[in-house]
Amino acid sequence: MPIGAGARALAPHHCLIQHFRGGMDHWDPVITDGLAEGREVILFDGRGISASSGTPRNRMEEMADDIAAVIRALGLTQVDLLGFSIGGFQAQEVTLRHPNLVRKLILLGTGPRGGDPTMHPQALEVAPRPVPTMEDFVFLFFGQSDEAKKAGAQFWVRRHQRVDQDPPSSAAVAQAQIEAHTAYLTPMAGDKPYAYLNRITQPTLVLNGVNDLMIATVNSFYLVQNIPNAQLIIYPDAGHGAQYQYPQRFLRHTIQFLEE
Repeated sequence: MPIGAGARALAPHHCLIQHFRGGMDHWDPVITDGLAEGREVILFDGRGISASSGTPRNRMEEMADDIAAVIRALGLTQVDLLGFSIGGFQAQEVTLRHPNLVRKLILLGTGPRGGDPTMHPQALEVAPRPVPTMEDFVFLFFGQSDEAKKAGAQFWVRRHQRVDQDPPSSAAVAQAQIEAHTAYLTPMAGDKPYAYLNRITQPTLVLNGVNDLMIATVNSFYLVQNIPNAQLIIYPDAGHGAQYQYPQRFLRHTIQFLEE
């Protein structure tokens, strides 16, 4: 579903892929509106997610093929692709499986196939809750300082400014995505388990918080060490959703990367 309007007719489209159980209304409007000032932004809900019909996918590869189908159905030949959390897994798979569709790649709070599975024990309890509270989101996505928690509360308000919010994703979505996540983190064999990332030749921006409780920050280093044309930005006092804690800073970094 296309959202936003590009001010420059020739600017590439920007396709955003969401986190665990997340739908279109979970994006920060500061970020989506900021990106839409210079390009058309595409937000969508995958099969069975939020308001979308269908059976949820339980493999990242299938999700990636669906994303490629959405891009082609919109009549687009190439996009800039942004993936957050398990959306980052899917974005990598789109780039690997359908490389001609991707011009530039942005990976937020994510890691490689077979990456370090370390996760804060409490995250395993909080993340699957049917209707997460503000406190849940702040714990999972933001840093631990008072300033970080304040930024989390501000994000929560921004996120709920939209009218006609999408319904929460079902328990079936959570189960399918847990299965996909588990399969994707199965350790890779061999001395160089991340060598497959060498095939991603697109310019890539990897960004995370210094202490990601959901997908360990070390995974961001694995990405940039193996994607040939990748750069890494780590935000201080931030966690899994670092881009939401510093939305204006993130916009500046992202727009510079996209326009280089």
